[in-house]
Amino acid sequence: MEQGSKMSQSRRTIIGMAAALFATGLAVSPVAAQQLKEVRIGFQKAGIFPIVKQRGTLEAALKSRGIAVKWVEFQFGPPILEAINTGNVDFGYTGDAPPIFAQAARANLLYVAAVPSAGLNQGIVVPADSPIKTLADLKGKKVGFAKGSSAHNTTVAALEKAGLAYTDITPVTLGPADAVAAFAGGNIDAWSIWDPYLALAENGKVRVIAFSRDVQESNSFFLANKDFTSKHADIVALLNQTFNEEGKWAAEHRAEVATSLREATGVDQAATTRAVNRSEYTVTPITDKIVATQQQTADRFFKLGLIPKAVDVKEIVWKWTPGS
Repeated sequence: MEQGSKMSQSRRTIIGMAAALFATGLAVSPVAAQQLKEVRIGFQKAGIFPIVKQRGTLEAALKSRGIAVKWVEFQFGPPILEAINTGNVDFGYTGDAPPIFAQAARANLLYVAAVPSAGLNQGIVVPADSPIKTLADLKGKKVGFAKGSSAHNTTVAALEKAGLAYTDITPVTLGPADAVAAFAGGNIDAWSIWDPYLALAENGKVRVIAFSRDVQESNSFFLANKDFTSKHADIVALLNQTFNEEGKWAAEHRAEVATSLREATGVDQAATTRAVNRSEYTVTPITDKIVATQQQTADRFFKLGLIPKAVDVKEIVWKWTPGS
């Protein structure tokens, strides 16, 4: 009887300890269940992402941790951020406008790094024989761009520079593939677009009436899902650091980058070389200056009624310290 009583008491003690461990979050099984097995990267045929994908450097950096890399291709920025918001992608790259539209829609994401631009990888083109000679000549014309993209921002900034209102043009919102056909068919008068599509267009009979740098200061950004970043800050830092190192390599090996990009994307060699030679690859933390530039863009969009509410950019900026 006494032995049975001791065994019963022992069982109660063990059960009580287990319950206490579970209540304090020290149980082992949930930690194992949360083990990260894969990082999903959203990318497009622009910037350094296709090169890093082809070189396999992310895979090498994460292999020792038992983490695989899944690359998910998109045509342009806004769909990447929608995928990040919904948790279907963990990390991605876009121009300046998509994060602003996403933040206005309360998207679950963070700015985690930036790529300052020289402003030559995006511009507004017209046919070579077009009567449009200056930005002011866009008045009354059909201008094509991808809604919510960096090209949308370039268009708005260009109109502002020329003293035109947004209502002075007929906006035609098209994804890059549809815009190629519309521009070639004369269904739009001007096209605001980024590389490699801009570089491809320059192979033909077109004129660039303004590059991005002529109308604004711009940056591109790395963004990550907010929940993913909270749980895996070390992985986000590692992704940033890997892209930072790859950016340094790319800046010193542009001919190799152009060849690799052509192989990875199938884009014409001359256009690829043109795009690579004018690209910036430096990956940096989000500085106060970058936040201020992005805030100006956000304020511009709100003033024009292009986003439903004002946003405070710094509220979704994640602090990355290189080497951390």
